[in-house]
Amino acid sequence: MAYRHATVRDDYEDLASGAVLHSAPGFPAFPVRLATEMFQRAAELRRADRPLVVWDPCCGSGYLLTVVAILLRARIGAVLASDFDDDALTIAGRNLGLLTGAGLAGRAGELRDLAERFGKPSHAAAAEAAGRIGRGLAAAGGDVPHAIRRADVFDRGQLGAALGSWRPDVVLADVPYGEQTRWRGRHEGEGALGMVRALASVLPEESVIAVAARSRKISLGVRPDVSFRIGTRAVALVGAGRLRD
Repeated sequence: MAYRHATVRDDYEDLASGAVLHSAPGFPAFPVRLATEMFQRAAELRRADRPLVVWDPCCGSGYLLTVVAILLRARIGAVLASDFDDDALTIAGRNLGLLTGAGLAGRAGELRDLAERFGKPSHAAAAEAAGRIGRGLAAAGGDVPHAIRRADVFDRGQLGAALGSWRPDVVLADVPYGEQTRWRGRHEGEGALGMVRALASVLPEESVIAVAARSRKISLGVRPDVSFRIGTRAVALVGAGRLRD
């Protein structure tokens, strides 16, 4: 199935991983256009007439969540990131910090310093990109409220504690696929099915869970409300209320 929302091939060079946004070995980026398509399809299912709260419970570097919040700021009320891995949370914190004007200004200054020290045109170009992202974010609504928590995506107690008073409308998750990333924890063998069941136990019934994986299909235990495939990734969307035990 083709793109339904992200139908225009925009230039996402400013959001390249490792330029303005931070990257690290073992933390792959996510296709930007597909990220916006996932969110927009989930928002279509959620049918709320207000900016949405978005949660990525296996956030890795926070790349997926950060680019969605930057590009679709007017439709985003707040974002929450969580992960089991402390290294992931460190880099995710740096990326979600770019969802503020101050964070982007600081990053632009850091990149300008690097350009002066090492004379690399790529650093100067990234500094300019940070400025463009900052201006776009300000025009679309300004700073994005955000938080980062540590939680095992299979542990209902940890997920509930991570949520606290947050009530996500949309969950976006790019699940590990065994190349650069893999499941971790005592219940890692449960895979995507175990993840969505744990998530459904702590989410409002009306929340929509969108899962992407590098596979032909994704098993969620029920028939997805929406499913599609683009490139090497399959995506499945389902309402949390349909997954309750």
